[in-house]
Amino acid sequence: MSRANNTAAQVRRMGRVAVLAAWTMTLAVFGHAQAGGHGDIDVTAYDIAAAIDPSMQNLIATAKVSFTLKSPYATSIAFELNNALAVSRVTDKAGNALAMNRDLKTQTIAVTLAQPMRNGAQEELSFFYGGRLSGVEESPVYGLRFAAISPEKTYLLYPSRWFPVSGYTTDPFLWKISVTAPAAYQAIGSGDSKDSAGEAGKTVRTFSSTQPGFGGSIALAAKDPAVVNAEGVQTRVFFRDGNTKLAQAYGNETGTVLRLLQKFFGLPPSANLVLVETEAGAPGGYAAPGIVFLNTPSITETVNSRLLVNQLARQWWGNLIYPESRNHLWLFNGIPRYAELLWLEETVNKEAANVDKEAMYIDALTVTYPPALQAARIEDYSPEYWALTASKGAATLEMLRALIGDEAFFQTIKTTVDQYAHKALNTGDFEKIASQTGKRDLGPFFLQWLESNSAPEFKLEYTVFRTQKGFRVVGKIKQDLDTFSMPVKLMIETEGNPEEKTVDVMGPETEFVVETFGKPKKIKIDPETDVLRFNPKTRVLVAIRRGEQFAEIGQFNEALLEYQKALEVNRNSSLAHYRVAEVFFLQNNYQAAANEFRESLNGDRDPAWTEVWSNVNLGKIFDVSGQRERAVNSYNAAIRTRDNTAGAQEEAAKYLQKPYEREGGS
Repeated sequence: MSRANNTAAQVRRMGRVAVLAAWTMTLAVFGHAQAGGHGDIDVTAYDIAAAIDPSMQNLIATAKVSFTLKSPYATSIAFELNNALAVSRVTDKAGNALAMNRDLKTQTIAVTLAQPMRNGAQEELSFFYGGRLSGVEESPVYGLRFAAISPEKTYLLYPSRWFPVSGYTTDPFLWKISVTAPAAYQAIGSGDSKDSAGEAGKTVRTFSSTQPGFGGSIALAAKDPAVVNAEGVQTRVFFRDGNTKLAQAYGNETGTVLRLLQKFFGLPPSANLVLVETEAGAPGGYAAPGIVFLNTPSITETVNSRLLVNQLARQWWGNLIYPESRNHLWLFNGIPRYAELLWLEETVNKEAANVDKEAMYIDALTVTYPPALQAARIEDYSPEYWALTASKGAATLEMLRALIGDEAFFQTIKTTVDQYAHKALNTGDFEKIASQTGKRDLGPFFLQWLESNSAPEFKLEYTVFRTQKGFRVVGKIKQDLDTFSMPVKLMIETEGNPEEKTVDVMGPETEFVVETFGKPKKIKIDPETDVLRFNPKTRVLVAIRRGEQFAEIGQFNEALLEYQKALEVNRNSSLAHYRVAEVFFLQNNYQAAANEFRESLNGDRDPAWTEVWSNVNLGKIFDVSGQRERAVNSYNAAIRTRDNTAGAQEEAAKYLQKPYEREGGS
């Protein structure tokens, strides 16, 4: 099975590994802090005039940036700006031309002020700039395309830094963005819009805001949208070509999802939404105020509901409320990820949610450093970024829910939205609300899960004694973390009804005593996996997931090392052998791949889909090597499993009709 079939993996697959050396840097390239001693500022407003020429794939813009100095003193100010855009000049409020310096390595521009500024002083800088944005230029976010201009599709998203950015994702601003484009196109943006007359053959549409936010994402569309009304929500859908037929379904699901999320988060920031198709190579989804951008591969025949859930949740988390700093991103990526689990609970069943929860926990355990409250050190959109801020964030929320109960948990979420709408939120703020609502001190909980990346592995020792009234279980729960402190459930299976007890586990060893009426047969610790923890099975799966993260970004040698770690724990892991085989297959090392696919078939068949896909891929190998009869046998073996995970049956049937051929020939 291809990892690309999983929506979450699609979102995570781009990016670059943030190695330890980068983590030890004193500031992140894309963080809030200013580099090189430049002044730290609070941007209050942008006034941007952007002329877009799709035929020339060109942007010409003027951006006036209003800001207040936060640091005590400054002689220069730095902004992030896309390297593809050349700045002709920068002027201040008085019209003085200012000296500037571009740093292409960090995609920043430093402007030297005409006069030094002191804390609280206000200034306006005007940037005159332009350039070609065809989509092939180096992106500020490695491996992902956030900007492209062409006759077929034009989109300029905030992370592309198509205008000078300070305080990326943490410093909201008022905006006025005037977009001039050929009359055949209509501009799409956030906020209130107003059309005005342009020069011959041109249209001008201006987007403006009344509340600070992150409204710097725009697009052009050559055709009118499909307008879909569902669940009281009007959605304008700008899909292209073959995807236009899916507009109605996506508009309907947008209304359904938004109403579901309203149950958890309260009234949405906007009752009307826009869906815009970008292209392959862009992120699977990106949320701007009132807009969700979806890349072409993510717009599937069966509506990609999970991706919609994640992106629509960001209308609240990241747009209505924003992080005080990027160290608090576990909330703003964790809650949208957790919304996916809630959606499964509400629309499928608890069992489906538990399967997703296991995958979420495994992903969360892949990052050992830094802790979640140092997320600013990790490279934006990297696999580690998503594992730490999305999966670990969502896992922390799931444990919080188990600890304080559903009523207090969901009240915490709603209270946070009510109190922090249009405000910056930090972990301490959220902890305070959760402690008040849950009626307990949650400081140790947040310390354990956000300021440390350690996770326990429980070991249970106990003895059963007979008493006059039944039985007594005397035992110890052991784990290796000195700082661990959390209630843990025990499930005692007896000859009668099972009995449950909660033990406050503190430190490496905690004693407990349980009285039962029926004779205990088995004791399970943390039976519902409320706690993010290791056990022998999860250690295998965590190593495999780390390998998958390396493979997703093309670092195959590192991937193989991680898969080998998994096989050292469980030589029969079909999944580990399958992932090794995938790497060899991608490297055209077909004999080694065939060996590993066979090992997968001879393994524990966990998960079950490894059987059908190992047979499909063996068939491909035999086709490539000219052994058609053996290939047909493998495809038939795949069909006999009747397992259609990720379209395996269609894939096998396809190559029964016509032999598989390598892309690009031999």
